Amino acid sequence: MKRIAILGSTGSIGQSALAVVDAYPDRLQVVGLAAGENADLLAAQLARYRPRIAAMASGAALDRLKQNGAPGVVVAATGREGLAAVASHPDADLVLCASSGTDGLEAVLAAIEHGKTVALANKEVLVVAGGIVMEAARRRGVAILPVDSEHNAIHQCLHARPAAELKRIILTASGGPFRGRSASELEHASPEAALKHPTWRMGRKITIDSATLMNKGLEVIEAHWLFGARADQIDVVIHPQSVVHSMIELVDGSIIAQLGATDMRLPIQYAFSYPERWPAALPSLDLTRAGALTFDAPDTDAFPCLRLAYRALDAERSLPVVLNAANEVAVARFLEGRLGFTSIALVIERTMDAHVPAEVATLAEVRSVDAWARDYALEAARGVELKV
Repeated sequence: MKRIAILGSTGSIGQSALAVVDAYPDRLQVVGLAAGENADLLAAQLARYRPRIAAMASGAALDRLKQNGAPGVVVAATGREGLAAVASHPDADLVLCASSGTDGLEAVLAAIEHGKTVALANKEVLVVAGGIVMEAARRRGVAILPVDSEHNAIHQCLHARPAAELKRIILTASGGPFRGRSASELEHASPEAALKHPTWRMGRKITIDSATLMNKGLEVIEAHWLFGARADQIDVVIHPQSVVHSMIELVDGSIIAQLGATDMRLPIQYAFSYPERWPAALPSLDLTRAGALTFDAPDTDAFPCLRLAYRALDAERSLPVVLNAANEVAVARFLEGRLGFTSIALVIERTMDAHVPAEVATLAEVRSVDAWARDYALEAARGVELKV
């Protein structure tokens, strides 16, 4: 029996993870759940799975949870402290980090320090603190298992191959809802249109990141930390069918790809079962019905966020922190209807241009740069706001 703690249990990844638990009740047990503001759904999850510990993002959400009742469950503190308490609970063997943004950073480090295996479905943790997290994992001998479908695919393709065999990583991208559009055509793109992803059902912020290709940019940075690849070893191709989840090229020219259905339960199950493989309770991919598989180069003129992510990775140090913080601010303003779609990249670039990269060797330094970038990006966004 593998005992699981889930950070972000009421989100799409968290709910898919609980579906995997349901499929393997004799192999998986939930011992901790943490959620954002959805107290009603967390209360239902607590009643069903009976974990030892739970946490919520805010005091108001925690009050609503207590009104719903959580008998037999220790309710931890709120916010980052609550996430860390769930992640470090002594009964947990594996911690799935599916919380949004950078709030899960302290929790991931707490899980590592307590010797837990970490299944990572959160890009931002490695984007802003990849060096800190991976060094802690190496020191404690803890495995970091990627849950993002692309990095999960790369993990499967590499399968413990020596680093000297890897020539490059090829991350696939669906292209999002605006694939093929020009920069001029995207100027008046609405949040409603940007949220209509053609392949995946995800949260609002990550769906907008997919529309701008920032999601793929963050994955490039994440791949660097997970697999030790340089920026010039990581390529992105547009693959609208989303059948090939990613590929690697070996030094002899062989390309190995991982294909599968577009269902997040598959990479989650891989992380939960690793190093074993369990029979999937899902239909197999039918290649005869998949149709043609196409691959194209990304258009970084229409989608400059991908270019900005490569720039941040090349600079390393604090610039990825700035990239991520400015993106979160700009996406939030876009979703509020206060910023145009093409202004998202503009705000990010202006914030990056204003920053002098510095070393970020501690969490305090990461948080300091993050706070500066958010303040600057907010002012930059105000300068290009839409007239409402």
